[in-house]
Amino acid sequence: MKVDVLLGLQWGDEGKGKVVDVLTPRYDVVARFQGGPNAGHTLEFDGKKYVLRSIPSGIFQSGQINIIGNGVVLDPILFREEAEALEASGVDIHKVLKISRKAHLILPTHRLLDAANERAKGGAKIGTTGKGIGPTYTDKVSRNGVRVGDTELSDFASRYGKAKEAHVARLRTLGMELPDDFAATESKWLDAVKYLHTYELIDSEHYINHLLAEGKTVLCEGAQGTMLDVDFGSYPFVTSSNTICAGACSGLGVAPNKIGEVYGIFKAYCTRVGSGPFPTELFDETGKRIRDLGHEYGAVTGRERRCGWIDLVALRYAIMLNGVTQLIMMKSDVLDGFDTIKAAVAYKVNGVETRDFPYSIEEAAHVEPVYAEMPGWRTDMTAMRGEDEFPCEFTDYIAFIERELGVPVTIVSIGPDRCQTILRHNHK
Repeated sequence: MKVDVLLGLQWGDEGKGKVVDVLTPRYDVVARFQGGPNAGHTLEFDGKKYVLRSIPSGIFQSGQINIIGNGVVLDPILFREEAEALEASGVDIHKVLKISRKAHLILPTHRLLDAANERAKGGAKIGTTGKGIGPTYTDKVSRNGVRVGDTELSDFASRYGKAKEAHVARLRTLGMELPDDFAATESKWLDAVKYLHTYELIDSEHYINHLLAEGKTVLCEGAQGTMLDVDFGSYPFVTSSNTICAGACSGLGVAPNKIGEVYGIFKAYCTRVGSGPFPTELFDETGKRIRDLGHEYGAVTGRERRCGWIDLVALRYAIMLNGVTQLIMMKSDVLDGFDTIKAAVAYKVNGVETRDFPYSIEEAAHVEPVYAEMPGWRTDMTAMRGEDEFPCEFTDYIAFIERELGVPVTIVSIGPDRCQTILRHNHK
C-alpha cells in the first residue's frame, strides 16, 4: 500500500481541513506530518464550525485513526484546550488519536523567544503567529529540542530545565526577562504534559509502516502551504518546516516509493497572511471585495489576509515540487459576482518574461505579473450539487487552469459546507 498526500499549493489557508474531512471516509488513517498550532484548518457541517490547529482533520469521521506525526511541533497547553473542546462537542478523541513520541514540544519559553525574535527584526519581521513554532524547530535542528517521548523518561525534568535555562539566557541577550506570570504558565504547561499521557504515544514511523503492510489506507495531511516551505518558499518569509510532499516522508517516516496520489489544494484566487512578497496582491477595491466575500481572516490569529488574483507561475512551481497528481480548487464561489477574472500566467522579472518561478520575488518592483483575462460567470453556484449545473464560463475557467497547469482539477468547492464539494465526472 501507498500513502496519499494532501497539501496546500499557495501561501497556506487553501482549505485543507475541509477537504481532509471530505476525503477521510476513503481512508483508515489520517496523519499530520508537519507544522504546529499555527495551522487553522476550518471545517463546517451540521450547522457547526470547527477550527483545528494541531489535531488532524479526520477526527470527525467515525472509526479512522488520527496521528500527530514526528514532524509536528506540539504545544501541550494549546493541544489540551483543543482536545477538550472537541470532547465537549461529543468527539471521542482519546479513542482515535495517537501522538508520535518523536514530535517536538513547544516550551513556554519558545513563545517568549518567538516574540523577542520578531521584535528584534523591527520592520523586517516575518509576521509569525507568535506560537513559538520557529524557535522550536530551531532547537530541533540544533539538537537541543525536547520531544514528546522525553516526557516518559526519568530525567525529563533535567532535560526541560536545561532547555529552559538556555532560552532564558537567549532572552536576556534580546533584552527580555521572564514575565511575572511565567511560573503560573509553566505550571499549566507541565500539567498539560501529564494530559498528553492520557493518549497513546507511539513510534509513528513503525506504526504507519505496519499499517501499510496490513493493507490499510493512509492520508497524510500537510499544514501551511508550498510557498511557505523553508527550502522552496518565498524565503525568509516562510514557515520553519518542509510543507512540500517530501515533508510527509521525513515527517512520518514514510519512504519516497510509498507515496501514491498527491492532492494539491488551491483557491480560485490567492491569499497570503503576514509579511512577505505577493506578486498578484490587489491593493484596490477588488482585493477588498475578495477579502470580504471570502471571509479572509486568519482562523488562528484573526489577521486580515492579503488577497489577489490566482498566480499560475507559483502554482506550476508548487505542482513540480510536489509531484501533484490531482488538483482541488477551493472557494470558487467567492468569484461568483465578478465581471472579469484574471490569472497571472507569467512574470516579467526586470523586464524579461518568464513562466518559471524565480530565485527571489522579494523586490516586488522587479516582478510584474502578466495576466490573462476571461469573462466571469456572474452566477451564484453555492446551491449547485453537480458540475453539470456549472455555468459555461466557470467550466471554461477550470479548463483554462488545467491547460496551464497540466494536471486535472478533480474536486471543486463552492462553499464551506461538506455538501458544497463537487467531485467532477471521470475523476471520482
